[in-house]
Amino acid sequence: MQVSADRSQPRLFIGLMSGTSLDGVDAVLTSQRGEQLTQTATYFLPYPDALKQRLLALHTPANNELHEAAVVANQLAELYAQAVKQLLKLADIRAEAVTAIGCHGQTIRHCPTLAEGMAYTIQLGNHARLAELTGITVIGDFRSRDIAAGGQGAPLVPAFHQAVFTSADRHRVVINIGGIANLSDLPAHGQVTGFDSGPGNLLMDAWTQQHTGQPYDASGHWAAGGKINPDLLNAMLADPYFALAAPKSTGRDLFNDTWLMQLLHQYPDSAQNVARTLLELTAVSITDALTRFCPGAQEVYVCGGGAHNLALLNRLQALSGQSIQLTDQLGVGVDWVEAVAFAWLAQRCVDHLPGNLAAVTGAAGPRILGAVYPN
Repeated sequence: MQVSADRSQPRLFIGLMSGTSLDGVDAVLTSQRGEQLTQTATYFLPYPDALKQRLLALHTPANNELHEAAVVANQLAELYAQAVKQLLKLADIRAEAVTAIGCHGQTIRHCPTLAEGMAYTIQLGNHARLAELTGITVIGDFRSRDIAAGGQGAPLVPAFHQAVFTSADRHRVVINIGGIANLSDLPAHGQVTGFDSGPGNLLMDAWTQQHTGQPYDASGHWAAGGKINPDLLNAMLADPYFALAAPKSTGRDLFNDTWLMQLLHQYPDSAQNVARTLLELTAVSITDALTRFCPGAQEVYVCGGGAHNLALLNRLQALSGQSIQLTDQLGVGVDWVEAVAFAWLAQRCVDHLPGNLAAVTGAAGPRILGAVYPN
């Protein structure tokens, strides 16, 4: 493993994130010196549609899925390596200068609530292959150790949010709206907490793709033209997940097309009205979580793909009574927060420091996260 002996000198780490939205790979180069972290370069590589469809299929048990998962993991490694090489080219940096890559991988199963000792989570990505292709040490499989310690394995970003976004005198909340939405409660004094509130973009994006052919509803414009179906909304909000106390985490295993279609059979409506109701589901579930679990919040910041959905941001502001700001104002662009977080988690692993927050995930205590594939 490439570890600098002089910690006073900045070290370069790359973070790779491919989230629940299945849109592609976010790659970020960071320079880290002690507690100081600088975002140096970014690159986004979209998923080919064929790969996205294979990943979606892997979320459901099927024949020969172990073989399919291994093949797709190799394809992901090739794509991750391509993103890394383009990132290094943009930054004019040699691979040898990078200490490590923190690679989240692509989640296809997240089952943290099975019987004791049976919980698991799966993020695809052949990290050994990625190390071979890039010539850089790779750290992956960040979630498994937290689950082994009795935690949910998610969300992991609140630890990063605490490190870079906490204020000495202001109670902040950071809302990451990816495929799933999660909240980090960052009081100026007191315990940091965090959890998944429920669907972020994944149901809205899938519905938009199905009915408009577009991968997402730009600015929420299509949904904004529809009307909320109150019966459908109430039926969705009646899902037991929303009433659970933190720590809790979720994903496509629960909130998926099957979940939605079961409810639509009872409460059918036009495609545009359903789009509007799905937007309201995300806004209401986030706001309810903010009110219930983050009392006294003085500043609310949003990141993730949902930060570009103006209709959603307007609803969050109206429902919460809060001024909704973007993490750009805190120094990290809304599209890159999670990728930067995994660069930070790689640094924590290299330095043998814990990367989880037990109060967030429910783990038995702090743990060093990640499996290392040295170059």
